[in-house]
Amino acid sequence: MGKLQTPETAYFQKVERNRGCVANRRTKDYVNNGIRLLVVFMVIVYSTKTTNALPPPSSPSVDFIILHNATELGAGVSPSKPTPYPSGNDPNKVNLHFLQNAKELGAVCLDGSKPGYYFSKGFGSGSNNWLIHIEGGGWCDSIESCYNRTLSPYGFGSSKFMGEEIAFSGILSSNKSQNPDFYNWNRVKVHYCDGASFSGTPMSENENTTRNNLFFRGKLIWDAVMDELLNLGLSNAKQAFLTGCSAGGLSTLIKCDSFAEFFPNEVKVKCLSDAGFFMDEKDMFGGLTMRSFFHEVVKLQGVETNLNKHCLAELKPFPGSLSQCLFPQNFVKYIKTPLFLVNPTYDWWQIGNILHPPTLNDGWVNCTNDIALCNKSQLQKLHGFRHSMLKELTKYKKQKNMGMFIDSCFAHCQTDSDKWHLHSPKINNKTIAEAVGDWYFNRKTVHEIDNGLYRHNPTCSNKVWE
Repeated sequence: MGKLQTPETAYFQKVERNRGCVANRRTKDYVNNGIRLLVVFMVIVYSTKTTNALPPPSSPSVDFIILHNATELGAGVSPSKPTPYPSGNDPNKVNLHFLQNAKELGAVCLDGSKPGYYFSKGFGSGSNNWLIHIEGGGWCDSIESCYNRTLSPYGFGSSKFMGEEIAFSGILSSNKSQNPDFYNWNRVKVHYCDGASFSGTPMSENENTTRNNLFFRGKLIWDAVMDELLNLGLSNAKQAFLTGCSAGGLSTLIKCDSFAEFFPNEVKVKCLSDAGFFMDEKDMFGGLTMRSFFHEVVKLQGVETNLNKHCLAELKPFPGSLSQCLFPQNFVKYIKTPLFLVNPTYDWWQIGNILHPPTLNDGWVNCTNDIALCNKSQLQKLHGFRHSMLKELTKYKKQKNMGMFIDSCFAHCQTDSDKWHLHSPKINNKTIAEAVGDWYFNRKTVHEIDNGLYRHNPTCSNKVWE
């Protein structure tokens, strides 16, 4: 992110982090900001008139602040609306497809709207190969925060704000120079609108959720999307690749083995989780903020039935600790399908939500927004978090079926943007795209881990916003 005079720092200086759980406002572009607020206001008015909806929360809550970091600060996603994708997009826009028979199947977003996905048909040698990418965007752990997701202009609780068409980038690009191995595959981006990494179940719905028109149907959405894609040609795939970033990266880890079960043994099926290795780490004050948050997500949305059974049997979670089997470090070892992990050790989202809970206002805000503004003491804390992540990840370094690209950048999701290849960090002179391609096509074993501290790798941009 550089010095105080860089555009990146100037941007974050303009970000107002309202601790009363009011949405963070981008002040870089006042016109766009005003339009966005106007849209949200119109939706609120409409919702108030047509539903017996619960009003937004009036008091701070950790989950909602985490949600706003997820949506306003990116959370590793490239939103369909209103933020444009970076350069390197497909020359043609990719159309939105609403899920057929969604309401008949009960497979609906948090607000009851139809889920959707974006689909770009494969061509040439990639006509029978499929890449599915699961969108990220945080989680919600309370009625209040889930309700507020339904009003998000990024559509993380609804499909009402989804663009009719978007441009694909990174691992989804159709440009061979920017996506050398998967550019001509059938490429799908699954819109995320359930708030529980596609793992919520209607068994957790009750009078309170019904009164507020909320639906916890993440698992049903995923099953319905897969059924529709299988009918579109996924069932005839010669090669299949399930990918996702952030909350979508966690979804990928949860769904990986069940995804592989859709295909015969002769089909090459692999998975990639980008910035989905969320750490069960104590925050800098000794608390387990993220574990508590994940527990509320599990309890509210009925996620327990979708947690890894081997993990549950091993840890034998007691009431209040079910969230432990939502942390990848506790269940990745049970995944049988070949898996690739992409993760920065200075994961800015985890630093700003796990290491340092966003409810605190103690002078860390500049550091968590811009690593270049961290003082020596703060950097030592960040180095400690990095060490904890490496300790967990290096356990899998010798597993043949697992590949990894673990850089030392201050970043979050890197595969669905130009950081995939065009502006990718490099380890041993390999971009992320090149490393993943070598691994997927069995060209070589890939366990790329950048052992240097922050600023050691000159190919890291260390900029969340390009």
